[in-house]
Amino acid sequence: MKVSEERRDVVIELVLLILLGLVAAVFGSIVGLGGGIIIVPALMLLGPQLTGAEIDHATAVGTSLAVLIVTALASTLTYAKQKRVDFKSGWMLFITSGPAAMVGSALTGSLKNGVFQLVFGVFMLLMAALLIARDYMKPIVRQWPVQRTFTDANGITHTYGYAVLPALAVGLGVGLISGLFGIGGGSLFVPVMVLLFRFPPHLATATSMFVIFLSSILGSGVHAWLGETDYWLVLALVPGAWIGGKLGAYIASRMTGKKVLWLLRVTLVLLAVQLIIEGFARL
Repeated sequence: MKVSEERRDVVIELVLLILLGLVAAVFGSIVGLGGGIIIVPALMLLGPQLTGAEIDHATAVGTSLAVLIVTALASTLTYAKQKRVDFKSGWMLFITSGPAAMVGSALTGSLKNGVFQLVFGVFMLLMAALLIARDYMKPIVRQWPVQRTFTDANGITHTYGYAVLPALAVGLGVGLISGLFGIGGGSLFVPVMVLLFRFPPHLATATSMFVIFLSSILGSGVHAWLGETDYWLVLALVPGAWIGGKLGAYIASRMTGKKVLWLLRVTLVLLAVQLIIEGFARL
């Protein structure tokens, strides 16, 4: 009887982890977040329910970045088929975001548990605010030295551009935060690409996922080297992440994403408040 109950608990935990990977990847792919901003707090807050034991923040981040590789790859492949990825701009952003993700990953474990929750909670509140503010902000009108064009599915040609040094600086900052929190960095990449460099939103989301894929490989490698990756959790989350990455990219091509964005904003606020409360309790 006891063995049967244990098997049932294992099956329930596995199903919950698959669903977590699926939901996080769908959200992440639609808005270019990568899903880590859902996976990391969920693993820290729901560790006992999902695995029967608490999950420390460094392991949550390392595990999230490993799963992020799969999510971002699935999304990138789908977006590439739709010809929505600006690979040239993506590789340039990766020049700084990749090494910075490694530095951020190395710093994760140095933050104390309560401090990490507090900082991450505040960061998530800022991300929710940014996701709200970007609906009311207009792209900066400036003639950047590097000019690019993109023709969407409706035959409309969009012109956007950037300067190399500002773009590399953006990659550096986003990569550092990505490695530190295990979130992929799309929550910062997409608004900056849209508002500062005038990328079309769908192109920004797709290109962001490509950069996230590359940076996550380096960031997760550092966490794995430091022993901060739970490979059993990765295996449980990957199936849902792969399906969710492709599903999210497909949904993004069929909708404006406004309702999903509002659901994501509310989710971020609720998770952030819980993390901040828990962070204060652990100080």
